[in-house]
Amino acid sequence: MSHSDTGYSDIDYEVEDGRARITLARPQTHNAITSTMLREFEEALWEADDDTSVHCVILRGEGPSFCSGYDLLKLGRPKQEGHRTGRGHDDDIWLIELNNRKVRAVWEIHKPVIAQVHGNCLAGGTDLALVCDMVIAADDARIGFPAARAMGALPSNLWMYHCGPQWAKRLQLTGDSLTGADAAKIGLVMKAVPADELSDEVEGLADRLCQIDPDLLAANSRITNLARELMGAQTLQRLAAENDARAHRSTAVKEYSRSVRDDGLRETLRRRDEPFGDGYARVGVPEGRLRGDTPT
Repeated sequence: MSHSDTGYSDIDYEVEDGRARITLARPQTHNAITSTMLREFEEALWEADDDTSVHCVILRGEGPSFCSGYDLLKLGRPKQEGHRTGRGHDDDIWLIELNNRKVRAVWEIHKPVIAQVHGNCLAGGTDLALVCDMVIAADDARIGFPAARAMGALPSNLWMYHCGPQWAKRLQLTGDSLTGADAAKIGLVMKAVPADELSDEVEGLADRLCQIDPDLLAANSRITNLARELMGAQTLQRLAAENDARAHRSTAVKEYSRSVRDDGLRETLRRRDEPFGDGYARVGVPEGRLRGDTPT
């Protein structure tokens, strides 16, 4: 039995064989995140959680990428009399927290969520993936937060809980990315498989979860989430919003904003990323000086 919900615009939602699939559906932008997408994402999570036929949720992306991050052409908020705009420091924190609360719904629902990561999983895309209960990536997926080079700090920060403080710093301080294969080596994702086997791998795990009573899935999933909360993970998300707003006051972020205004987004991103070569960190091999070959 299957059914789909066509009432969404930036995502697709369907239920089939005990699993709900939430598909980010802006492939022309590599599924760049909009406020509408976040709102629909949160609504779909609660819809799946309320559906007694659903055992688990799969989060995936349509087209060439899982998610390329926030839509840089639609960031910010139109100025409205009597509403926050993000221009003041506290407004900035408030708006970051508003987005983070929608993402954190993954933690708050009672059913496990599997992230199916292919192509680019960058910046805000990692916020969506790393909050999920399990992440399975294509070997050649690109996972990273290059925006940390010029745009602020990470607004939703679970990296340390997955890969430990040293690799979290190595990736966050440089904005470098990992392949899916290397991300699996350090625990940033649970597993990496060839791209053409990714869907089968995720669906196979969902098949296994669908053999288990949803109440048992909830009990065993939520205790691990509660353990991370006892380790400070929820509090860290609030601090991450405060820290990102602090970083937005840096000279580098002001220069980035000036460059976008004067030279355009594409040229600004080119200048930001060019000094980093191919932009990849490498696991388990010498990295040496900057080089241009893509890791295999």
